[in-house]
Amino acid sequence: MLNFKNIALRRGVRVLFANSTFTIHKGQKVGFTGANGAGKSSLFALVKNELHLDEGDFSMPPNLEIAHVAQETPAVSSSAIDYVIDGDQELRRLEARLKLAEEADDGLKQAELHAALDNVGGYTAQARASRLLNGLGFTADQEHNAVNSFSGGWRMRLNLAQALMCRSDVLLLDEPTNHLDLDAVIWLQDWLCKYPGTLLLISHDRDFLDSISDLIVHIEQGKAEIYTGNYSAFEKMRAEKLSQQQSAFQKQQREIAHIQSFVDRFKAQATKARQAQSRIKALERMELIAMAHVDSPFNFSFAKPGKMPNPLLTLDKADIGYGDTCVIKQAGLSISPGDRIGLLGPNGAGKSSLIKVLAGDMLPLSGKRQEAESLKIGYFAQHQLEQLNLDESPLWHLQKLDKQATEKDLRNFLGGFDFQGDKVLEVVKPFSGGEKARLVLALLVYQNPNLLLLDEPTNHLDLDMRHALSVALQGYEGAIVVVSHDRHLLRSVTDQLLLVAGGKVQPFDGDLDDYRLWLTEQKKGDEKTEIEVSPTVSRKDQRKLDAERRQKHKPLFDALKKAEIAVEKYHNEQRQLEHQLADPEIYAESEKVRLKQLLEKKVQIDKALDEAETAWMEAEEKIENTE
Repeated sequence: MLNFKNIALRRGVRVLFANSTFTIHKGQKVGFTGANGAGKSSLFALVKNELHLDEGDFSMPPNLEIAHVAQETPAVSSSAIDYVIDGDQELRRLEARLKLAEEADDGLKQAELHAALDNVGGYTAQARASRLLNGLGFTADQEHNAVNSFSGGWRMRLNLAQALMCRSDVLLLDEPTNHLDLDAVIWLQDWLCKYPGTLLLISHDRDFLDSISDLIVHIEQGKAEIYTGNYSAFEKMRAEKLSQQQSAFQKQQREIAHIQSFVDRFKAQATKARQAQSRIKALERMELIAMAHVDSPFNFSFAKPGKMPNPLLTLDKADIGYGDTCVIKQAGLSISPGDRIGLLGPNGAGKSSLIKVLAGDMLPLSGKRQEAESLKIGYFAQHQLEQLNLDESPLWHLQKLDKQATEKDLRNFLGGFDFQGDKVLEVVKPFSGGEKARLVLALLVYQNPNLLLLDEPTNHLDLDMRHALSVALQGYEGAIVVVSHDRHLLRSVTDQLLLVAGGKVQPFDGDLDDYRLWLTEQKKGDEKTEIEVSPTVSRKDQRKLDAERRQKHKPLFDALKKAEIAVEKYHNEQRQLEHQLADPEIYAESEKVRLKQLLEKKVQIDKALDEAETAWMEAEEKIENTE
């Protein structure tokens, strides 16, 4: 149990939060949200005993094993798998003691330590570490590569695997998905759902939070407050608190009107009907959640693009790769105005390479890339953050794009991306990754492209900025091609999915839940998957077979979803009963009957929760064993 009572934390003279009280019980999974700089990481530092409270009390049981992801990776020459196993410090201590016992030829001590190793799973450590590495995208060959041979992003994956390897009581994860692709995010989500300890999670990925967390601690306006339920439940509760604010209501109505205008203009046109339906779905989602973002500092939109030739860009029989290595063969793709394409596929399959070829940053090895005369590309990729002039200001960057614009107009535009006051004149160098990403997006929006190519645009962005970007993209009238591990963004702004895998680019006939099933099939080594179209089977027939296969396994996923809902329901009821039983007044003589009722109810709920968790685990096992 982690107890926070009337706590306050300051950074310099600024109060991050104060008068905040909440309790986290054993086994709970808690998502921490709030704007960048609100104090989420400071709370983690408090739990790790790296920071002390300015006011209040924090307590937790002694001798808890706390795991967290290291921010730096030592440039060591040990293998990746050995580095990961180092995360189980108790195992390493036992191994060191066993080595000493062997050197001393102490047979009794050796027998004792072998038994201790067996108790901590020492003889399965290699297999456990290998599964972690595989889930995070490492190949079997890479397990034995030296740690110092990996790039920065892959080293962060090693640090994450090392933290998961620890048999911890409390696991602290601060933005664990930032360096992961969608496949690894889905794997990590499933792993964390089964994690038996207490999880404290900072994330700006709402789907990730929704699937894992059963409590949300939100920090805003100088206070940390706890909410029961996942992120969507939190948004609804918070929206209720904010719904009385007239200015908030007006802002939401403007956003709804912006999307509705597109729907009204195009829903009767056959060529735009699909895009209009996509906006209608986005509008339904937005009406439920937007009120939770009413105090967001972000407010921007894309202007209507100028000329919109059709097609905007085509690839014809394009081979894509580097040097002598071809990762995609004979790619054919035509992008038209209004297309909203999401790219799926395993890490290394060529999604980013495809985006680079579309952007003109890289030439195809063979084949043709043909763009319309008035094509205007807006390209976002992580390397572009490094191309900012670090010694200049956000205002300077915009003035370089538009020398005729007034400073007032440029300041107003930058204000929509939360560059306010003197911030617009500060040099970029000390900006955080999120601030740099916002500036690159601001420059992209200002140029009014008719084709957006977005490669992981939400990295480093907080939830409010992700929401603002989603709303802006929903109203955008040009074409979009996006690679993202943020499933909420993919669901909100795309209506066509392409699978990049097995050296091919082809339509994916399904949604993101189907893609999760496809990944499960891939891990099972199924030779007949979407990426392997037999020469004797037409593409149309192959897609039909693939759809039938997914439909066949749909009951398994339905059963899993039903079990997950039941577990969440009984967890919530259990917590409510525990809260009532923790009230000293319930044990008064006058409350005897009510106490008895609560205790009987607790027994029933505990049993129901146990049955629901068993059903959940059985459903997971059936999916994993699906041939």
